[in-house]
Amino acid sequence: MLELIWFILWGLLWAIYFVLDGFDFGLGTLMPFISGNEAERRTVYNAAGPFWDGNEVWLITAGGVTFAAFPTAYAVLFSSLYAPLLLLLFGLIIRAVSFEFRSKVDCPRWRQLWDRCHFIGNIMPALLFGVAFANIFQGLPIDAAGVYHGNILKLLQPYGIVGGVLFVLAFCMHGAIWLAFKSAGPLHARALFTAKFLWGWVLGFSVLFLLMTYTYTDLFAKFITYPVFFMLPITAVACLAFALVMLFQDKPLEAWLFSAGYIMLVIFTGIAGLFPRLIPSSLNPDWSVTIHNAASSPKTLTIMLIVVIIFVPLVIAYQAWAYKLFSHKLTDKDLASDSAY
Repeated sequence: MLELIWFILWGLLWAIYFVLDGFDFGLGTLMPFISGNEAERRTVYNAAGPFWDGNEVWLITAGGVTFAAFPTAYAVLFSSLYAPLLLLLFGLIIRAVSFEFRSKVDCPRWRQLWDRCHFIGNIMPALLFGVAFANIFQGLPIDAAGVYHGNILKLLQPYGIVGGVLFVLAFCMHGAIWLAFKSAGPLHARALFTAKFLWGWVLGFSVLFLLMTYTYTDLFAKFITYPVFFMLPITAVACLAFALVMLFQDKPLEAWLFSAGYIMLVIFTGIAGLFPRLIPSSLNPDWSVTIHNAASSPKTLTIMLIVVIIFVPLVIAYQAWAYKLFSHKLTDKDLASDSAY
């Protein structure tokens, strides 16, 4: 029972991270294309400014849960995907530095340098997360000892690439909706148009990814065993549809919430198909890393569960307060503040 609880929490934490940091990735990826002047670029930065580092807390939490609850899965995952995860880490570092360094020197070339770094530091993690999760859904070539028999090029197969592109597109749409919520005037209109434009691409790649999931993986075998699981992708499509309806009604906050629901349910669709596996083996199903052969001791899981029950609500409360505090549209006064990026 403890393994099942922690499997659900593991999936939930990753889903929360992608919902929250996803719009940050989208904002940074879209910035060169959606902002026309320095004021608009600063608006994009400050739309993510109060939130991005807090959102990364969920990445640390998800990674920490993987390490503490399923140490075998952590070891296999980080040794198998060492190169892409290292690139992902570099991307996150570059993004963090770009936030802090861009405004340190009042020079157009300096700002352009960090704007390029900001773009790379956002699109790279978004793409790599998609490639990584698609490969996990498909199964990694690991043997009975958890040794990975492959290289980084084997991760760049069609299914992995489509998963990476889907993540980038979904995050960009998510970020454009958030920018529409936080901005006014021409930038608001441009963000709204961009979100609507990206919606069609997200839908198309969602359908493509779904079809390729049926072809390249065995995730839907679990859905046939438990038909109730089909509610996950069906509800994800419904959330995507309602997001578009809210965009046409110029209700970006409601659209963002439906977009968040779409991202979360897509992640849970994959997680449900994996159960009880954490990392399927493409060499032999019996060599897969599961919640049973990867879990920590019952005592460890129990202690961790108590810690989570106490502290996660505090983190949620703090972030809810932060989002409420900075929920207003950005103004010239906000950009003129000493704390603005």
